[in-house]
Amino acid sequence: MVLQLACVFVAGGFFSFVRGYLFTLAGERVVARLRRRLFSALVRQEVSFFDANTTGELMNRLASDTTVIQSAVTVNVSMGLRFGAQVVLGLVLIFAESWKLSLLMLAVVPAIVAVGVVYGRFMKRFSKQYQAALARAADVAQECFSGIRTVRSFANEPREADRYDGAVDESFGLGRKKALAYGAFGSLIGTTGQFAVVGVLWYGGALVIAGEMSLGTLTSFLLYTVVIAGCLGGLSDLFGSLMNALGASSRVFALLDASPARPLAEGLRPERVRGQLHLSDVSFSYPARPEALVLDGVSLRIEPGSVVALCGPSGSGKSTVIGLLERWYEPTRGSITLDGVPLASIDGSWWRKQVALVAQEPVLFACSIRDNIAYGKPAAADDEVRAAASTANAEAFVDAFPRGFDTMVGERGVQLSGGQKQRIAIARALLVDPKVLLLDEATSALDSESEFVVQEAIDRLMASRTTVVIAHRLSTIRDASLICVVSKGRIVERGTHQELMAATGLYKQLTARQALGPGGGRRIGSGP
Repeated sequence: MVLQLACVFVAGGFFSFVRGYLFTLAGERVVARLRRRLFSALVRQEVSFFDANTTGELMNRLASDTTVIQSAVTVNVSMGLRFGAQVVLGLVLIFAESWKLSLLMLAVVPAIVAVGVVYGRFMKRFSKQYQAALARAADVAQECFSGIRTVRSFANEPREADRYDGAVDESFGLGRKKALAYGAFGSLIGTTGQFAVVGVLWYGGALVIAGEMSLGTLTSFLLYTVVIAGCLGGLSDLFGSLMNALGASSRVFALLDASPARPLAEGLRPERVRGQLHLSDVSFSYPARPEALVLDGVSLRIEPGSVVALCGPSGSGKSTVIGLLERWYEPTRGSITLDGVPLASIDGSWWRKQVALVAQEPVLFACSIRDNIAYGKPAAADDEVRAAASTANAEAFVDAFPRGFDTMVGERGVQLSGGQKQRIAIARALLVDPKVLLLDEATSALDSESEFVVQEAIDRLMASRTTVVIAHRLSTIRDASLICVVSKGRIVERGTHQELMAATGLYKQLTARQALGPGGGRRIGSGP
């Protein structure tokens, strides 16, 4: 008998292990698949989607919301099946003992269901609000950490801590309401179950006194009832967790179902690209600010192999032209063509492989210099990477590092200087051999020495390529094929440097102002 009992215990332990392992594994697999699909869906969204949603919020969807769903898939499902099986078996046993007492006990079920429906709606709504509050807190933290040098420069650590405290207090307030609802629901379910037990005890006692039921039958019925009540209490706990998961999952599935207005890889793929671009009466306003017209009726023809420079006051719309050429956005009105073919009808992913952008603040990833240079061409051989670095005037400083091209650059390239990051970005652009080159104030943030080295690399990069340059320092665009002066979303002047200097327009004013120095002749240290 003892041996048999030991075998039962061992078997029970084994099956408990199998149940825990299989459900946990299934949950991990489901959540891993969900995270892959969610990230894939997010990264395919249009740029305007990321303008409207903060990084912290999206990270919270990937991490926190999916973790809540994981808990529901693993622990909740496993425990729910166990409790559910025990309830069903308990009901079978109590009906076998006494159908009269069973019906009396089940009379409380409608009340439990009604309370559960109200509680479920409440918890689902509050779960959404709670997860949104967590996302706002994550966004504050992400913003602070990414700009920690600015925070430290202004000694604003206490202010950032206060901002985060405020965001956490908001989520805590919602969590407190959830806790109150959870406690009230558990109390109602428990009290209802206890009243059911009292009713069974009263009516069962009457049946025993009347001789319609033995005391042993009543005792066994009460034991089964207590077991069922305990299982129902466990199910009520799981129900709250399930409502949390439903609240989180609704936000996740909303992102999964969100489709970009224009698929990334769909459209024409011209066999040959000459590089002629034509903007025809293009107007644009950002989706987040539709009332503010950034470009207003811009028309511009860019010939193959030419260098077209855009200059003008800050906020005039120059960088927006780059965004439209990259197809991060589509024009609100007008059209853009590539070699006579509407750019909107061309496969977006294919087009971006024909274009390279070197921005004022190049984005480097937290990987090696080699991987950053080969980002647009992952299969590039080491010789190709080194050749691109050499042409970009980057090979010498890279070889000076102890680990050379295997040197890790840190998050956003923080371990490199501005000039070094620019040369890595130029090497990255060279490696993909683009047909069209976009330069967005690529040297404006550099010192004179770095600017000379970077400008030399840019000149090599521009050779025989259609190039659009946004310039802050007008001295760098004097040799451009065409210079366009942009002001308030319109091209107000166009021509060569000599033609524009011969006129008395905005370009000549900007050139004279830069010749005098910052502040229209007032240099740093000269006083007010």
